[in-house]
Amino acid sequence: MSAMTHQHLNLAGIVLAGGRSRRMGQDKASLDFQGRPMLDTVVDVVAQRCAPVLVTAAQTSAAYGQLGESPNYQWVTAEEAGTGPLGGLVAALDVAAGAGAPAAFVCATDMPLIEPELIDELLRALTPSVDAVIVRDGGRDHPMAGIYRTRVMPTLLGLIADGELRMLSAVDAIVTHRVGISNPRWLTNVDAPEDLHRLRENAG
Repeated sequence: MSAMTHQHLNLAGIVLAGGRSRRMGQDKASLDFQGRPMLDTVVDVVAQRCAPVLVTAAQTSAAYGQLGESPNYQWVTAEEAGTGPLGGLVAALDVAAGAGAPAAFVCATDMPLIEPELIDELLRALTPSVDAVIVRDGGRDHPMAGIYRTRVMPTLLGLIADGELRMLSAVDAIVTHRVGISNPRWLTNVDAPEDLHRLRENAG
């Protein structure tokens, strides 16, 4: 799996897959989307620009239990229990730093319509003084569509220690640049069964 170097930056990929999927009623990572698990669809896109590709979920999660090991990505299961997406992000950033990547593109497993161009657009906005670049669309921030530098780990660990687990609090605690993107469709996420049905119908 080869990484694309853009602006001389080696970029890891992080897919957050540890959610409980309450509204969906079942694990979203293993949901069938166009004949394969949704996670595989997302990983294939991320891998076009990033290496390694890291997937975060607790060992006790449905995602890890149902999908198991894969040659296309590396599971990161070291997140502290009860810390949510932020805990998964910190655990994966640590692995990314160990692999020599100074930054990582981060997305969720329920975003099957992302394209490599989303990563390109975010990367172009990542200046040296910025800790993170995230999408802002429709008047709201999308912290799970962004690029984060590994150097933010101490700040994020401090938030977790204080019991502040919201991703929006994380992007407010670091130097974050918010950008619009050319295709908001990339941000489409699958939260409930009706969302999945709608995507399947549109694809058909």
